[in-house]
Amino acid sequence: MTEPKATEAAAGPLEELHLDLPVLPPVAPMLAKPVKAMPRQDGTLYYEPKWDGFRCIVFRDGEEVFLGSRNERPFTRYFPELVEAVRAELPDKCVVDGEIVLRQGQELDFEMLQQRIHPAASRVRMLAETHPASFIAFDLLALGRESLMEAPFSERRARLEGIFPESPDPSRSVRLTPVTTDEEQAAKWFETFEGAGLDGIIVKPGGQPYVPDKRTMFKVKHERTADVVVCGYREHKSGPIVGSLLLGLYTPDGRLHFVGVAASFPMARRAELVEELQPYRVGLGEHPWGAWADQALLQAGQPAATPSRGGQRMPGAVSRWNAKKDLSFIPLRPELVMEVAYDQMEGDRFRHTAHFRRWRPDRTPESCTYDQLERPVRYNLDDILAR
Repeated sequence: MTEPKATEAAAGPLEELHLDLPVLPPVAPMLAKPVKAMPRQDGTLYYEPKWDGFRCIVFRDGEEVFLGSRNERPFTRYFPELVEAVRAELPDKCVVDGEIVLRQGQELDFEMLQQRIHPAASRVRMLAETHPASFIAFDLLALGRESLMEAPFSERRARLEGIFPESPDPSRSVRLTPVTTDEEQAAKWFETFEGAGLDGIIVKPGGQPYVPDKRTMFKVKHERTADVVVCGYREHKSGPIVGSLLLGLYTPDGRLHFVGVAASFPMARRAELVEELQPYRVGLGEHPWGAWADQALLQAGQPAATPSRGGQRMPGAVSRWNAKKDLSFIPLRPELVMEVAYDQMEGDRFRHTAHFRRWRPDRTPESCTYDQLERPVRYNLDDILAR
């Protein structure tokens, strides 16, 4: 889950709310530690799908609603449709942990969800109407005037189920995540639910209280490998060493698309890479992403010298979350190939930072195409939420 750093000023100060709840914001959500294999059932474990969205804790006290993010900052102003849904679909006094997601048909669309975080109120309203979000509930921290933070998860889950209709209603914007205690069922979910945009399984010990900001749960995520072209690098914030390598893949028509970055290198190795990559440095005008400079000007609202190359994905010029962040890069001749591990795709790019596995001198750059990527079997979101 990648999350924007919303500001108090942008999202509405907490001080303006008058919540009378047994659990009050800010609350840092309980977290999960990554594990390579699904934990075996010991009689206490609960398995849930891992949703791909923005982690959010909902606080409702009558008409007062506060949507808290993972970094304890508000989401409230960005999702007015969810504020109304919470008022209509959740109990009068409650605190519910879950995930804000955005669906396109029968799949989740994280890229569109990211666009919901926008400073202009008019655009927020427009996107709330054209691309409304949903909230997937998976934990209950308080109900009425009772705090459930010290209660075991098994009890919190039972109480959470009690605030939802027995028969799932597809028209609701606030939905309950499915859960199972069957290890084999969880393994099937891990393989099949990815086709709807979910990215793994969360495993929760049933006897555990709610522990904010602690990795006391477990998460199992998909990991795959791909051979990619090294097309450039960005310098590290600490100095002129490699911060991240920019990666590319070819489409059938021969265009080299930016597909993500790899950044899993020790500091000593980052310095060595500068020397090793020096012979491959090239001017931007000689690079397949030579139109990047014009793209940067266009994003900054300035006229470009030449038209941008339509349909070609290049590295971003302006960060969505931090407009002052320097996203310039040092171009390299697209001749080096490396194998990286990645968890999932978001459209035509890696959803998260890829991890270096090994150099591939035996592969040609032209052989690094999208065709090599494994495509998950498609799955229906409504079928998941009907469980």
